Amino acid sequence: MQRGRRRAAAPPPESGARGSLVVVGIGLMLGRHTTTETLDAIQRAEHVFHLLTNPAAEAWIRQLNPRTTALGDCFHEGKSRSESYAEMAERIVAAVRAGEQVCAAFYGHPGVLVSPAYQALVGARRAGCPARMLPGISAEDCLFADLTIDPRGLGWQSFEASDFLLRQRRFDPTVALILWQVGVLGEPSVRRRMQARADRLQVLVETLTPHYPRRHQAIVYEASEFPITDPVIDRVLLRRLAEQPLYPKTTLYIPPRPTTAQNRRVAGWFAP
Repeated sequence: MQRGRRRAAAPPPESGARGSLVVVGIGLMLGRHTTTETLDAIQRAEHVFHLLTNPAAEAWIRQLNPRTTALGDCFHEGKSRSESYAEMAERIVAAVRAGEQVCAAFYGHPGVLVSPAYQALVGARRAGCPARMLPGISAEDCLFADLTIDPRGLGWQSFEASDFLLRQRRFDPTVALILWQVGVLGEPSVRRRMQARADRLQVLVETLTPHYPRRHQAIVYEASEFPITDPVIDRVLLRRLAEQPLYPKTTLYIPPRPTTAQNRRVAGWFAP
């Protein structure tokens, strides 16, 4: 019988100082969604890594703290996104291990579909360094506000679009359905001017439409990034979704199908 291997102790930071990591989200709307706690973390850091969505956001971060490093150069066409995310996390953790007080800033909420944020947290903790995450306003938060949706009583279900198809996730069409990253459906890498492929969207349509009425509408949504712009809110027949241009920031919201089904025993609890 082989004995189980002991995990080697994490080596100490490369310098005498003990590094730390705080992962933050700046929210969706530039300069308006960032909490005071996140602002403080960015300004106090010795080194700020960031993965943001536009040059204006990058310039804003540099104004808050000039000691910044952009992570967008980890992406290359033909290079898998998982490899790019691992490289980002490695860069962040290397700085922490070197004894720096590091802040890693991401678009939206750093804990929602942000793989390098989680990987960096795990890596820093394994290195014996303190690491924590601060919340940010996410696309889901904006969606509920912009679409004026109150899921009270009905709830909602949420999936990453590629995973939804790949794993054949079970869902309830009588509950609101949110699909993230439909604009990169089935994309293992990144490429310039990314847009969802119609043939892949058609697979999504064929998966969804049997569960909804023929005239059922979906909402193509993108939160606003700037105070002077409006969110994208386009209503489209679900069966014609493949004709719609969808981009990496696009979220798909599918309202619930009407239902009168009830558990009679439970319904009796609410009777006067």
